[in-house]
Amino acid sequence: MRKAVKIVKKVVFGLIAAFALCMALFTLVSFSTFDRTDRSLFGYKVFVVLSDSMSATDFRAGDIVLARKVDPSALKKGDIITFVSQNEGSFGQTVTHKIRRKTTDEQGNPGFITYGTSNNTDDKAVVTYPYVVGKYQRRIPKIGGFFQFLKTVPGYIVCILIPFSSLIVLQCINSVKLFNQYKSVQMRLIREEREKIEAERAESQKVLDELLRIKAQLALDEAGKSISGQ
Repeated sequence: MRKAVKIVKKVVFGLIAAFALCMALFTLVSFSTFDRTDRSLFGYKVFVVLSDSMSATDFRAGDIVLARKVDPSALKKGDIITFVSQNEGSFGQTVTHKIRRKTTDEQGNPGFITYGTSNNTDDKAVVTYPYVVGKYQRRIPKIGGFFQFLKTVPGYIVCILIPFSSLIVLQCINSVKLFNQYKSVQMRLIREEREKIEAERAESQKVLDELLRIKAQLALDEAGKSISGQ
């Protein structure tokens, strides 16, 4: 029964440790690469979809989209691109929309008219080449929602703080148990050494008493001989 309990404890500890480690790695990777136009992961730029503007055909809010850097001049109608928006309502945000057609802006710079397939409405600002981040490659469903949750205080508490706190508590309990076991062994060794010393002392006293008895007996014998000689 004790062995079974120990095995269960080890399994639970291992699962918590694995979960905490995975969350730590995911957090490190996600915060350093997700939604960063200047960072990539295995050649892909990773972004969390925040709206359903493309949910009619390709991906929806909460998904993660992967985009790869391309030569903007090679893009064509129907391609889905990730770009830094220049629209007033979403200026500076990273948007992933479909190309309606090629065009130029007021200064004659080449670019694209883009739109979201859900509302089929053109974005107001022309996406010129410098603002193109990459071409959409694929999506990972729903993981973006977890990433967004992880960035919140409850997400941090549930996915990071509690697992690592549990590991610390379990490790403290194990340390206390190991210390108590060590202390118990030390006390047992001290007790055994004390009992050994006491036994040796008793044996020495017994030998000494026997020697004193023999000496006293010899003295009596000598005294008896002296009286007999007189």
